[in-house]
Amino acid sequence: MNHVENIMNVMDAATITKDAHITPSHAPAAAPAQPMVPMWNTRYGIVPASQTDDLVTQSLKSYGEWAEHELDIIAALLDEGSIAVQYGAELGAQALGLARLVGGTGQVHVIEPRRLAHITLCTSVALNGLQNVYPHHVTLGDRNGQVDLPASPGHPQERARLAALDSIELPALQLLKINPPGCLLAVLAGAGGMLREYKPAIYFRLSTMDLALSGIAALKAKGYRCWSHLPHLYNPSNFSGSKHNIFPGFVNQNVIAVHQDTSAGFENLVEL
Repeated sequence: MNHVENIMNVMDAATITKDAHITPSHAPAAAPAQPMVPMWNTRYGIVPASQTDDLVTQSLKSYGEWAEHELDIIAALLDEGSIAVQYGAELGAQALGLARLVGGTGQVHVIEPRRLAHITLCTSVALNGLQNVYPHHVTLGDRNGQVDLPASPGHPQERARLAALDSIELPALQLLKINPPGCLLAVLAGAGGMLREYKPAIYFRLSTMDLALSGIAALKAKGYRCWSHLPHLYNPSNFSGSKHNIFPGFVNQNVIAVHQDTSAGFENLVEL
């Protein structure tokens, strides 16, 4: 074979390789396509869609908001620059609203004991670029230590850090919002110093009758006045504009408590 034939053979081989898209053995394989995480557009920003079927996810999916009537009354307690603590992330949907209420000079500290829920919260905060929201992966209680959390829908059994609210350094506190029902007494037991110094408003959800009575009695012993608040889960002015009520007659049984040294009061609510 002469020199010209060698050149032609090399050119033909190159052409075959190019046309057949033969990948050299040393080239990195293409990365598999990654599934996109679905998002929900809500009244205050975007949050990762959840596969669980609780009241929070049903409301966000149907209406683009969750317990909006709670934020309506809380808005009267917060100003630009206020500091709020919310215990229980609930996908970060309300934290986004609280972040707007306190503004860029305020702070919203969201405390979430569940690992996966905490990750979702952090995702919501990052996606919306919120620099005034501070996530904490911890369980609030009467002391510092550890606690075992039982399995629940969407969450495995896990061990979490337990901390008293007093151990979380805050420069002030205007609002303490407690979402998980039945944990008020444990939270109060670990927040004595903060309650004495800052006298924050406290908004919490009720559970059993016995816990409700003991919780309200504990707050009154600390100088608080308490009002019943029964916000409907369905908001006719919801963000999605839906007229279909999937929560007929459903209300959250809540209490709002304000220290007697403050001037706040709620004439349209029943005082307890």
